[in-house]
Amino acid sequence: METIKQQDSGAAVEDVQHRLSLIGLLDEARVDGAFGPETAAAVKAFRAQAELPEGEEVDEKTWAALVDASYSLGDRTLYLRMPYFHGHDVLQLQQALSALGFACGPVDGMFGAFTELALRKFQTNLGLPTDGIAGAYTYSAIRNLHHSWEGKEAVRGSSHLGFARAAGVLERHALCLFGTQEFTRCVASRMSNLALATNPASKIMSADSLLVAPDEQMLLVHIVLPEEQTGTTPRVVFEPEDALPTRLESALRAARLSNPSRVAVELPGSTWEDAGVGRSAQHFAITLLDALCTALAKQEQ
Repeated sequence: METIKQQDSGAAVEDVQHRLSLIGLLDEARVDGAFGPETAAAVKAFRAQAELPEGEEVDEKTWAALVDASYSLGDRTLYLRMPYFHGHDVLQLQQALSALGFACGPVDGMFGAFTELALRKFQTNLGLPTDGIAGAYTYSAIRNLHHSWEGKEAVRGSSHLGFARAAGVLERHALCLFGTQEFTRCVASRMSNLALATNPASKIMSADSLLVAPDEQMLLVHIVLPEEQTGTTPRVVFEPEDALPTRLESALRAARLSNPSRVAVELPGSTWEDAGVGRSAQHFAITLLDALCTALAKQEQ
């Protein structure tokens, strides 16, 4: 991007001013699209606040930091991905969850695995869909509880994650996840994203993210819909979810005896409850990845 500086004018300047106003560094009356001394002073104050080099211009790094700082809770849907979501809205979410008793680890404005786990625990506690996605229903529940968390101290909890994929399972087992339909490929991709977001050394990858063909040591996990045929490959039905790890453990043992090692997991469909495609794919990805890691961890015992 081109650096925005004094004497500039137009929509880009007005956008910068609007964001500076949102975070309280510029009077709303000064949002006029003209980069004058007041805007320069606000930019200088922001750069100091964001621990950026001293200056009065908006370069690429300053702009990125300003965008992050101007998000507010509920402005966008948040979930675990790589690269992490980061910004003021994530910080507000972490502060709310932590004050409500759901420790997020470091309250640092980064939506990582600890924040996802805290969010899922909060959703379970409130009877919401436990998909680890901060969307409209989750934000509504948090706002309804604002008297219980606003201005309150954050709870400092253990940094231990309560699911198997937080352990070394992710880097001790090489799995290739794939689907042959758009929805199942999406689930595989999200599982890979979740695994990498939890542990950057993860060896559990989607076929789309592999740079080379899978080798003989890699277990192939074929994600399918009910109508798809998988021949003699061990096939696990997704539901009921609570017993999925046990069924997967048996199937994984059987798969290891064949070459190539391969197991199929049958999703109940491309819709989870009344959720849209994206939320449904994220729910299946979270549940299946956790179940796979739990089954792999049991095999190690």
